[in-house]
Amino acid sequence: MKKLVTLLALVGALGLAAPAVSQDKAAAPAAAPAAAPAAAPPAAPAAAPDAKAAEAPKADAGAPAAAPPAPTEPQLVAADKINSGDTAWMLTSTALVLMMTIPGLALFYGGMVRKKNVLATLMQSFAITCLVTVLWVIAGYSLAFMPGGAVIGSLDRLFLKGMLFQKEANKLTVSHLGLTIPESVYMTFQMTFAIITPALICGAFADRMKFSALLWFMGLWSILVYSPIAHMMWEPSGYWAAKGVLDFAGGTVVHINAGIAGLVCALVLGKRIGYGKEAMAPHNLTLTLVGASLLWVGWFGFNAGSAVAADGRAGMAMVVTQLATAVAALAWTFTEWGVKGKPSVLGIASGAVAGLVAITPASGFVGITGAFVIGIAAGVLCFFAATTVKKAFGYDDSLDAFGVHCVGGVVGAILTGIFNVKEISGSDADMMVQLGAVATTLVYSGVGSFIILKVIDMVIGLRVTDEQEREGLDISLHGERVVE
Repeated sequence: MKKLVTLLALVGALGLAAPAVSQDKAAAPAAAPAAAPAAAPPAAPAAAPDAKAAEAPKADAGAPAAAPPAPTEPQLVAADKINSGDTAWMLTSTALVLMMTIPGLALFYGGMVRKKNVLATLMQSFAITCLVTVLWVIAGYSLAFMPGGAVIGSLDRLFLKGMLFQKEANKLTVSHLGLTIPESVYMTFQMTFAIITPALICGAFADRMKFSALLWFMGLWSILVYSPIAHMMWEPSGYWAAKGVLDFAGGTVVHINAGIAGLVCALVLGKRIGYGKEAMAPHNLTLTLVGASLLWVGWFGFNAGSAVAADGRAGMAMVVTQLATAVAALAWTFTEWGVKGKPSVLGIASGAVAGLVAITPASGFVGITGAFVIGIAAGVLCFFAATTVKKAFGYDDSLDAFGVHCVGGVVGAILTGIFNVKEISGSDADMMVQLGAVATTLVYSGVGSFIILKVIDMVIGLRVTDEQEREGLDISLHGERVVE
């Protein structure tokens, strides 16, 4: 118990220290996974001392016209304002990111559990995809990406009200965060992020949560935790977005958010029966490697797609994503080889995922040097987090959701501030803002997840019975089993 308290204290210290030193200056909002570049408002004319002086001089014919201010809410535009290349790329990216959850993450996690729980693990990813899709359409998208307060958006898009396509009038709505693609495409692209984030949490409590409890937790968490964090980091009226946080594709919103929630789930549910005493080796690493490969391919939609355009930034995001992932996989492999004497298939797959996680917030902001350093740091630090740290504190993060996603996300978010290249990002980095965003995510998601779990536990209970756990969740929860 002392080790668990110490671990939570360390996480809390990181979460509370940064806001205390956070500077109140606002940097220019970064082009986050969706932000259209904001134009500076035209300067106000100086007051004239008399009528003659008040007459505005004729504009120089050769002077460029002032750019109109960037829109701050969805717009109804003519169809010819839509860029077909951007739209085609975003449709592709949306499919790629959905593939990351089903089948990518489902197979990645499914191969790592014991055979008696593989179907239940696959079911979790599939069911979350269905559940979050419905909740995102009802309220999640509106709360996350409509203009609103510093913490949460509005309900202007409740049930997607106002999101239009008018064939006869040749008009449609676009998001203020993606001006060259239909709002329907932008909404669905962000839906796939909202889907994979809670699905990642499942890796921390594999083999022991009731399916009914999982549905309630993921539904409430999606609305009460994910949407506010997404709004704060990505929508221009959000608190950290307004301060200029650099999070291109979800280091805070997706990975730290899911990773810290996973740790809280693991601590609240407790360890698996026999943890540390019985062998709990993965039942099929072939599935895990295939799943990791699908995650890698799908991640190009995740990172390069977050440019919300088929442009140079998307191309650069793709390059650094590929490089950092390869470097991290090698870094984990060589570290494991040195520590344990043999490089493992699970290790190289986990290292690749760690690299994908860490480069996510940086992918639209860093160059080749940053990608190398982020990859090395992610591979080495996530290896020790998933092995040495987990063993030292004794928590049962079954499939290393915390060790890979939270730790990798923190590494990536901090190094984004260090290796940001202004020529690529168009923005200066403020390390206090980066740390503040990380801290906010750790505290808000950690506390919010704990409260949701405790409420569900009081009402319907969280954990399966000992008998169900020993029998396996496939049979006890779903009445099915894998037959070979």
